[in-house]
Amino acid sequence: MVELLRRSILYIEPVDPVYWCGALRKCEGRILPCLRNHLMVLGLLLFEATVHRHQLYFRLHNDLNAPPFSIIFQGITRQHLDYGVLPCIKYFVNFCFYKFGLEISLIVAVNVIGQRMDFYALLHSCALLAVLSRRRRKAIGEVWPKYCCFTAGLMVLQYLLCIGIPPAVCVDYPWRTAVQPLTSNVIKWFYLPDFAMRPDPSFIFYDHLLLLCSSLQWQVFEEENRAAVRLLAGDNVEISRSLDPCSFNQFIPVNNFLHCRCYLDMVKVFVFSYFFWLVLCLIFITGTTRINIFCLGYLVACFYFMLFGGSVLMQPVRYILRLWDWLIGYTCFVIAMKNLLSLGSCAYLDSLLKNGCWLIQAFSMFCTIKGYDVRKCLGGAETPYYKYCIKLSCILNWACNNV
Repeated sequence: MVELLRRSILYIEPVDPVYWCGALRKCEGRILPCLRNHLMVLGLLLFEATVHRHQLYFRLHNDLNAPPFSIIFQGITRQHLDYGVLPCIKYFVNFCFYKFGLEISLIVAVNVIGQRMDFYALLHSCALLAVLSRRRRKAIGEVWPKYCCFTAGLMVLQYLLCIGIPPAVCVDYPWRTAVQPLTSNVIKWFYLPDFAMRPDPSFIFYDHLLLLCSSLQWQVFEEENRAAVRLLAGDNVEISRSLDPCSFNQFIPVNNFLHCRCYLDMVKVFVFSYFFWLVLCLIFITGTTRINIFCLGYLVACFYFMLFGGSVLMQPVRYILRLWDWLIGYTCFVIAMKNLLSLGSCAYLDSLLKNGCWLIQAFSMFCTIKGYDVRKCLGGAETPYYKYCIKLSCILNWACNNV
């Protein structure tokens, strides 16, 4: 209750209900800084309208048809991809998102989860698991509209939670007035509206980037079914899982780049010959950065791939993809579990220090998001369990250095 009286806007000063309705505060002598964001939005809209009108006028004046796909460099198609480094760069400038939009969207989704680490990040983790469980690109494209709707609905819900109820009603939220009220850390983790600790609206910006990328990828899934786009940018059809790597050469239309006739062939040799080992290095770094149960799975996967070496790539396609599907699935599971454990590391860390130190050490639990009040967790140093935590930490560090 003391915290509420000190921080809640209901008890600090009288509240003007006009601001909740969207009225602007007085700018006084700082007009430009006050209207900077509004002017930036107007400038971007003006620039977009100018470019669109100029392109429309140019095409009408020269009797040109609009291209079937939005591109920057004209005359660059899939056939120009293997002509040299410069045509390859131009092709990927035109069709980078067409080819790798799904991967970019998944990277943005993981970034949203890492930036938030709260209840809605846990929902994003479950949605990511549901999408990747379809495995094939065609199956992912069928559920992608639902994923976009889920992301849009989640963003609208969070926006409404940031607005909350009008403070002028002078009614506090039930999680503050209950017999056993929730702490500020728990309220922040669940992203609930609160007058003492408002939800961070910057989290909605990350969800907006995810919605933007997923909407563009939705358009790509529709465009890749058009024949005109496939002739211009190439198709995104997956290779058959029943093929044998030894017979790939009869299905590949490009020349053998192992002879290194140009610089582009040298780049291809580096990507296709050494990228496998670079990925294994990243897996090894991920498994050794922290000492916990989750990292053990990455070490096992890394040692398994290194045990067989490059011979893994000579196995049937179905076998290779099954291994990587297991690794991707395990990574998504770890992401979801870390989001779930963030409730304990950010909201209940003081209780875990007293009663569950082994859990903190086993899963390497610590709060990575700013805004949580974890100063009370330092009180765990006076508990009888603290010395056992220190001993367990020393044992784990000794085992790590001597294995």
